[in-house]
Amino acid sequence: MSDYLPAEVILEILKRLPIKSLVKCRSVCKTWNSLICNPSFISTHLQASLSEPNNTPFILLRCFKKGKENYFLHYDNDDFDEFKQLQFPVFGCLSCSAVVGSCHGLVCLTFLPQDVLNFIFWNPSIQKYITLPQPNICCYTDDVRLNFGFGFDSRTNDYKLLIVGVEKGETLIEPYLFSLNENCWKRVTPTSPKYAVEAGVSSTFVNGALLWLGYQRGKNGGFSNAILGFDLSSEEFLEISLPESLVWLCPMDLSTMRYGESSIAVLKRDWEDGELFELWVMKEYGVVESWTKVLALHLIDQSGWFPRVLGFRKNGEVLLQVDDGEMASLDLNCQQMEPHGVEVGAELLYVGSYVESLVLLDKAVDVRSVSDANHAIDSSDSDESSEGECEIT
Repeated sequence: MSDYLPAEVILEILKRLPIKSLVKCRSVCKTWNSLICNPSFISTHLQASLSEPNNTPFILLRCFKKGKENYFLHYDNDDFDEFKQLQFPVFGCLSCSAVVGSCHGLVCLTFLPQDVLNFIFWNPSIQKYITLPQPNICCYTDDVRLNFGFGFDSRTNDYKLLIVGVEKGETLIEPYLFSLNENCWKRVTPTSPKYAVEAGVSSTFVNGALLWLGYQRGKNGGFSNAILGFDLSSEEFLEISLPESLVWLCPMDLSTMRYGESSIAVLKRDWEDGELFELWVMKEYGVVESWTKVLALHLIDQSGWFPRVLGFRKNGEVLLQVDDGEMASLDLNCQQMEPHGVEVGAELLYVGSYVESLVLLDKAVDVRSVSDANHAIDSSDSDESSEGECEIT
């Protein structure tokens, strides 16, 4: 085909193909393989997918069924149809994984409990993964609690993983940051706000920043809350004020989640008043005055099981886990709940938006067998860790 079509025409055709077709196209010739694996094409194809107006987004579900870890992609449509189940045999023999986050088709996993920190970047669309060098940081002690955040730096076209530690006494310690482009960790030393974050709480990636609920404890034992963020491009902390009615609450009653394409929401749960929850959304990111309470509702289903709020769908509905393991959507306008007939069990551990991509095609290894995954994890020894460590100069 290259003998009859200009290279720029071939490029325009290829960037519109789905991932499965592109993987097959790599076998056509060396020229096509080189083009498709080029970082520039990988980025171009991703941007074309994200900007496609008729592109139906996917929802990534991770759950346990019959003691096995399962990943599914569902269309974010009216019927919540299943697109496919993702193949996840590689890490099955390892200790239980936790999803740190998902961005541009890349899933960041950590494996716990372990004496050391193990992280993997995995692209299930192309069945490739990369094992990160181990950070030179003490994993867990009685005095230090760790939180992780994963996202994308659009300025450098880089995927980054942040480790935030909180010392006993609720003092935020110097964080560690991994860069996929540089394939190393470094200490980050910007001045951080005097906020703590709850251990084990997932971050929310919005507008290039990792966000958590941060809090300060006053001398009288009370709390002062705010949104604590870390900008992945400037590598600096930021702070976003909450609505006045949420500032002085116990931080255990609040959680953050992504709202739409570029903003954030806060969920308030009132345990003393049955199961009342409120949803506040920041309709204009960064503008404190745009905080709006969109819902205040007592939620309890017929089984007596409290629904779990999982996030927002593209149409603005709230995605819930109800009836001890069934998926449902809540329409904020009429406050009607519609079940989807999707059973995921009681241990649904992750839900997030997903787009298929070629990310990692140029630098990762193939997912082939369980033994390969074992070797990848075991090979992260101290020598590799030291090679993967770099410092800010």
